[in-house]
Amino acid sequence: MNLVSLSPFQDMEGFFNRYNRLLRRRDPVTGELDFSDIEGAWRPVADISETKHDYVIKAELPEVDKKDVHVSIENGMLTISGERHMEKESDDETQHRIESFYGTFSRSFALPSDIDEKKISAESKNGVLKVHLPKVKATKPAQIEISVN
Repeated sequence: MNLVSLSPFQDMEGFFNRYNRLLRRRDPVTGELDFSDIEGAWRPVADISETKHDYVIKAELPEVDKKDVHVSIENGMLTISGERHMEKESDDETQHRIESFYGTFSRSFALPSDIDEKKISAESKNGVLKVHLPKVKATKPAQIEISVN
């Protein structure tokens, strides 16, 4: 016979974790809660940095295969999307708690105007997707003399 200890605090911790996850699911434009696919939805975290030559977006995509990641640009927006698949349980393994997020994801970033869209590149290594956004060399506006008659 197995003894099962009752832990009301652990149950409350689970409730608050689900509640906090729900609050993070706000539409960035309207601020409204997004109740669609709460169980499987996730948004990978991303860091954005800048050097003299480019911008770099690093998105954490643990256990996401390269073939399941899509990077696209449309109307000045860079979108990283894809899917993280849940591994199938083996017959000799029982899951007791799953805190990782699985399912489809999508993140969009507004691009600055000094990006060379044709030279954007992406690489995936050790669960991190790096998107390099090369800058266009700034051109000085030409000054035009206009004669006054």
